[in-house]
Amino acid sequence: MDEHMDGASSAEASVLDHVPMRNEDGEIRHEFVAEIAHAIEAGDSASLRACVAELHEADLGDLIGALEPDDRVRLVELTGADFDFSALNEVDEAVREEILDELPPETVAEGVRELESDDAVELLETLDEDEQEEILEKLPLQERVALERSLLYPENSAGRRMQTEFIAVPQDFTVGQAIDYMRDTPDLPDRFYEIYVVDKDRHWQGAVSLDVLLRARRPVPLTELTDEDRRRVSVLEDQEEVARMFGKYNLVAAPVLDTQDRLVGVITVDDVVDVIEEEADEDLKALGGVNSDEELSDTVFTIARARFNWLLVNLATAFLASSVLGLFEGQLEKMVALAVLAPIVASQGGNAATQTMTVAVRALATRELGSSNAWRVVMREGMVGLVNGLAFAVITGIAAVAWFKIPGLGIVIGLAIIVNLVAGALGGILIPMALERVRADPAVASGTFVTTVTDVVGFFSFLGIATLWFGLR
Repeated sequence: MDEHMDGASSAEASVLDHVPMRNEDGEIRHEFVAEIAHAIEAGDSASLRACVAELHEADLGDLIGALEPDDRVRLVELTGADFDFSALNEVDEAVREEILDELPPETVAEGVRELESDDAVELLETLDEDEQEEILEKLPLQERVALERSLLYPENSAGRRMQTEFIAVPQDFTVGQAIDYMRDTPDLPDRFYEIYVVDKDRHWQGAVSLDVLLRARRPVPLTELTDEDRRRVSVLEDQEEVARMFGKYNLVAAPVLDTQDRLVGVITVDDVVDVIEEEADEDLKALGGVNSDEELSDTVFTIARARFNWLLVNLATAFLASSVLGLFEGQLEKMVALAVLAPIVASQGGNAATQTMTVAVRALATRELGSSNAWRVVMREGMVGLVNGLAFAVITGIAAVAWFKIPGLGIVIGLAIIVNLVAGALGGILIPMALERVRADPAVASGTFVTTVTDVVGFFSFLGIATLWFGLR
């Protein structure tokens, strides 16, 4: 027994002390991953348990992502009950599914039992219904019913995000009774910020924050401390709206009520941070025409297939823009400089539009841009486009004259730059607003439409003005 303990202590020192997990930039050290991989290959359960016990769930998730696929499942198997299944919520969905598919349902069920309900739901919702049912059947009835109820709520709703562990006390309690209840109850949530007051049917009556509770004397009735106007959310409310409410009102927790105003859960700020990251990641990917589910761990074929359709749409719009050049084929043959400079006009308009579109999409997502200020913001963006257009008209015009030694060319490209930067600025805000009005996702569709507008306007304005100025036919 002593030899076993000495081996575990030695392994812990060699992996975590001798080889720190992260370097000065916060990246996982290759040497650390190699040590863990070597221990997995050797089946050294003691050293792996000692190491895993010291790691935060986020660090353990990063380690799992750094290991080879075959080593990930072995790490879970070798560490047994010491493995924190919440770490699987820190890895890519593809990696999580791969590990869960390889593990026996009994092992997953034991891991799920140790998780808070919101983490358990997040883990289970990535599996198909048959796999979920197989794992849920191995859980105690009360835990299974609670998780099944949460999984029935719509995806991305507060019901999916909430944890069902919370502190609810009767409305006739005093401060002293509430404190004694919390001291005597063994299964309190790991972390909580307030307690909730309910009637005999668990209908919401209000909340009492811990700082208020601990400042009050024991005989004081809870009803005197209860905040009946506390911000709360419905189980069906979209998680993005919940995150917006947390940010607006500086909340750290919010009770979740069902459709009959019964208290069924609580959402805490750590859940909201995850929502904000997910929504920002989704919007960023959408602006680039990338599927929101794409992960770094996906296969080449999966990624290529997901990106193909959007690239096909972009190809179609590129042909549309190029068709404008076909309208001026004769003019381009007579003055080669027009063919050289036309992409510059289109590119500048596209860049200006992208800047405006990025701001507009984000403002729409955060509800900062709406009908009350739309006209003012549109006019402001148009003026920004005009100011930048005038500045770049001078710069581009001088460069064009210096390059081709044709004085009139500077005026032509200058006018086209002004037209296209104004068009890009207006398109960058009006198109997302129009898509929002018809309930389409501005982040997904705006990019292609805006780029097409600036390409068409850029080519047509430049070549059209050149045709009139130089009398080309």
